Amino acid sequence: MDNEKHLNFAGSLLIFFILLFVYSKWGPSLPISILTQTKGEPLIVSETGKVTAIPDIAKVSLGIEEQGVSLKVVQDSVNSKSKKLTNELKKLGIDEKDIKTVNYNVYPEYSYDITPFKISGYRVSTTYEVKIDNFEKINDVLVVSTQAGANVAGNISFEINEKTKEELTQKAREEAVKKAKDKAKGLASSAGISLGKIINISESTGIDYPRPIAMMDKGLGGGEPITANIKPGETEISITVSLSYEIK
Repeated sequence: MDNEKHLNFAGSLLIFFILLFVYSKWGPSLPISILTQTKGEPLIVSETGKVTAIPDIAKVSLGIEEQGVSLKVVQDSVNSKSKKLTNELKKLGIDEKDIKTVNYNVYPEYSYDITPFKISGYRVSTTYEVKIDNFEKINDVLVVSTQAGANVAGNISFEINEKTKEELTQKAREEAVKKAKDKAKGLASSAGISLGKIINISESTGIDYPRPIAMMDKGLGGGEPITANIKPGETEISITVSLSYEIK
């Protein structure tokens, strides 16, 4: 008798799992609201807004480097050329506040053919970043910098001024929020649920500036300065917004 009960129970259990498998495989799908939304959980949607603009600021990096036996002589030479460089840039209409010293380095040079190693000289270098809001002056800046003694090539990068950047960021934000709200309404309609109030908002910002233009050996430190027509390209500002809705 006990054996028959065990067999009947095992048979019923087997039939139950077979029916469950068949239903899950070929039966009707559950409503989306049951699969994706549990009561009390928010509906979270994310969308991205993008705007593009042409940069209106160029930043040119360049430098002066000298080496010699006497540290004072080398420093005096670098300082003299730096002063001349600054004066020539001012003559072009570059404001002094837009000429920034990025670094100033002093390195000892060692003689390795004798022991112990001894200092045989010094190398002094200084690097500047020049901010330019009139792109027609870029080539002039490179020319006078070379003539003033700049011999370290850097690059030219492009940016958007802060006021314009803020305006464009807000425009991208508004686009992202609108798209996210439309998406939430569409999802709610498809799922047969009602949206409540927005309970949380978060965002992330991305700015894709044009790749800096490298100035080759020909540009500074001998040879002819760059005279090409420099085009800044476009900058893309993107905002990704996430909205969390209550479910009624």
